[in-house]
Amino acid sequence: MPRSSLFRLAAVCALAISITLAFATGASAKGFKAELRVVGAGGKVLAEQPIATATTTVKTSPKAECFGKGSGGSGDPVTIKGNTAMGLLARASKSVPALSPLLISDSFDFGLALCGIGSSVAKGKSSWYLKINHASLSVGGDAAIIHPGDEVLWDLAPSFPYPDELVLEGPNKAKAGMPFTVRVFSYDEKGKSKPSKGVKVTGASEPTGADGRTTVTLSKPSRLIAQAAGEIPSARLPVCLGSKCPK
Repeated sequence: MPRSSLFRLAAVCALAISITLAFATGASAKGFKAELRVVGAGGKVLAEQPIATATTTVKTSPKAECFGKGSGGSGDPVTIKGNTAMGLLARASKSVPALSPLLISDSFDFGLALCGIGSSVAKGKSSWYLKINHASLSVGGDAAIIHPGDEVLWDLAPSFPYPDELVLEGPNKAKAGMPFTVRVFSYDEKGKSKPSKGVKVTGASEPTGADGRTTVTLSKPSRLIAQAAGEIPSARLPVCLGSKCPK
């Protein structure tokens, strides 16, 4: 092939790549949705819903001193990228009252530090524990990249080592008065799972067995939750009875 043809072919390929990247960048700029779950003090669920990502500006707080006296924020606003775990939280805090205010410090070189979400504030040995898709990360929330459909969990852990996270599996439809089986798994920091024994599940007469299973009977549509002392409660599992579903 003549050299001029090779140059033209290379130019066409370069143009195609540029167009592809431009479309990808444009799609990324539009944002996406990820699942956000926030569990505050006493295991209280502060948020559990899909959130549309977007770059968000929030004010840092001098009250964010959970890392020691003098570690509070400057009070200046900071911009947090939407495709990060903290960016998702910051975005949600604008529309979910239970997540506001955020107590964030900008006094560290490693990045932003989170001390408080709403009325749940880290004190003493407690700290905010971050997991994405059931696994913890080695980076801060403002550097933790997320993708469409990811499950992002912020939990106010009472101390270290961090608790395991419970995950409840079961059907989304059932019949009133008819028993059905659910199963509970616990996920450690690395995202490894195992059946969880002795867990209480909404509507179940007995805790889970060694295989993580128990039987549930419902008289009305419900959102089931799995709970055990010292563990992060599961996300709620909505179960419809016939055509009626929980609100």
